[in-house]
Amino acid sequence: MKKRFSSLLAALMLLCAYGTYAQTDLYNVKKYGAKGDNIAFDTEAINKAVEIAAAAGGGTVYFPAGNYLTGSIRLKSNITLYIDQGATLIAADPVKEAGYDLPEKKTDFLYEDFGHRHWHNSLIWGENIHDVSIIGQGTIWGKGLERTNTIDKMNDETNPKPNKTIALYQCRNINIKDISILHGGWFALLATAADNLTVDNVKMDTNRDGMDIDCCQNVHISNCSVNSPYDDGICLKSSYGLNTARATENVTITNCQVSGFDEGSFLDGTYKRTVKYNGGPTGRIKFGTESNGGYKNIAISNCTFVYCRGLALESVDGALMEDISITNITMRDIVNAPLFVRLGARMRGPANAAIGTAKRILISNVMAYNVDGTQAAIIAGLPGNEIQDLTLDNIHIYFNGGGTKEQASTVVPDQTKLYPEPKNFGVTPSYGFYISQVKDLKMSNIETCFLSNDFRPAYYLEQVDGSDFQHIRSQLGAGAATFMLNKVKNFSVSNTGQLPNTKLAEADGKVL
Repeated sequence: MKKRFSSLLAALMLLCAYGTYAQTDLYNVKKYGAKGDNIAFDTEAINKAVEIAAAAGGGTVYFPAGNYLTGSIRLKSNITLYIDQGATLIAADPVKEAGYDLPEKKTDFLYEDFGHRHWHNSLIWGENIHDVSIIGQGTIWGKGLERTNTIDKMNDETNPKPNKTIALYQCRNINIKDISILHGGWFALLATAADNLTVDNVKMDTNRDGMDIDCCQNVHISNCSVNSPYDDGICLKSSYGLNTARATENVTITNCQVSGFDEGSFLDGTYKRTVKYNGGPTGRIKFGTESNGGYKNIAISNCTFVYCRGLALESVDGALMEDISITNITMRDIVNAPLFVRLGARMRGPANAAIGTAKRILISNVMAYNVDGTQAAIIAGLPGNEIQDLTLDNIHIYFNGGGTKEQASTVVPDQTKLYPEPKNFGVTPSYGFYISQVKDLKMSNIETCFLSNDFRPAYYLEQVDGSDFQHIRSQLGAGAATFMLNKVKNFSVSNTGQLPNTKLAEADGKVL
C-alpha cells in the first residue's frame, strides 16, 4: 500500500511539473486570445503568439483541443506549431475578416502556373526561415482553400483567395510530423527550395496535390499516407519558380502509401471508390511535370500504390534525371501504365535550355496487380536523346488484359512536345512493356501476366540500342509473340524458357 502511494505521489508530482512547464514555457494560443470555437476568427491571436515566441528567441506555439478558424499563419524561425490531439486548424472562408495574406509577386508567369508561383496566400506559410516544426496529433482542415484560380485571376496578385495549406519558400531545417491534413487546396504542402526538410507520419486526404517538393535538397519523406484522387500524391518537381534552375536532389521517400479514394474517405476509414476523373483517380508518386532543374540522387523504397495511377518519372523541360533508385514497390488496382519513364522535349523554360537526360535509373522489386490493360509499362526517350543505363529487375505485373491482334499494329503518336501523361500514348501495341528510344537497357526476372486474354506481344521495342533480357516470363495469347523488335540493335535474350538464347546485332520488323 505504501509502495502504491509513493508511486501515485510521484506520478502526481510529474503531472504537476509538466503542467507548470506547459503554462510557462509553451505559448498557448488561447492565452493570446484564440477562442477555438469555430466561430471567432483566431488569426490575430495565433500570429501574436508566434511573434511573441519568435521575439523571445523561439518556442512552441501550442494549440490545445478546439476548432481554430483562421486565415494566414506566418511562420517564424525557431518556432514549433504544436497541434494537439483534438485540435483542428480550419482554413476560414476567404473573407476580409479571416485575415489571409495576398499572393506576393516574386517571379513572372512564363513557365509555371499561379499555384507554383505564390506562397503567401496560404493557410500556413514561411519565407527565408529556419528551424521550424509543425507537429502534433491534430488536424489541419483546409475548408476555405481554393483548388485553383479562375483564368482571369491567374496574373492578379491582388486576388486574396488562399489555395495552399502549407507553403515554404527558401527555408531550411523544417520538420513536419504526425499531423493530418484534410482538403488541402491546390497543394497540401508546397515546399520550394526548402532544404533539410523532413516529413514523417503525416496523413493527407486532399482535393489536389498532396505534397510538391520543388527545387529542394536533403529531403526525407517517411511513413506518410497521401490520398489525392484529383492530382498527384507525392510529387517531386524542379520548376523555374526561383527564376533559375535548381535541382531537387538527395531525397528519400520510404514506407509511404499513395491512393485515389474519394476525398475524405481515407481519413474517415470508408475508402470509397466512386471517383470519375480524367481517366480515373491520380494519387501517385511522380517526378514532374515541372522539370527545369533536375532530379539527382533520389531513393524511393517500401511504398504502396492503391487505386491510383502508376509510378511516373518525367524529364521534359531540360532536367537531368540521374542516379535514381526505386525498390520494393507494391501496386494494386492501377488505372494506367504502372511504370512511366519519359524523357521529352516540352521545354517549358528559357529558350536556350538543352533537352535533359534520363540515366542511371534502377527500378527493382515491383509487384503490381489488377493494372488497366489499355497500356503497357511505358519507357520512352527521344531520337538522339535516349534514356540511358536503365535497369529493371524482379518485376511482376498482372494486367487486366483485353488487347486485340489489331491493337498489336497500333502506331504510338509522336509525344515529343506534349504534356507527359501516359494516356497521351493511347493504346500501346504491347501489353507488358512499350520501350522506345533507349540505350543500354537491362531487364531481368520480369514476369508479365493478364487476367483476361490479350493478343498483343508482351514487349514492343523500337529504336533501342543495347538491350539484355534474362529470366523473362510472359503469358501470351494464342498466336502472340514475346517480342516485337523495330530498328533494334545489340539485342540479347537468355535463360528464358519460352525462347532460345538469342543475340541479334540488328533487327527490324522481327518477331520472337
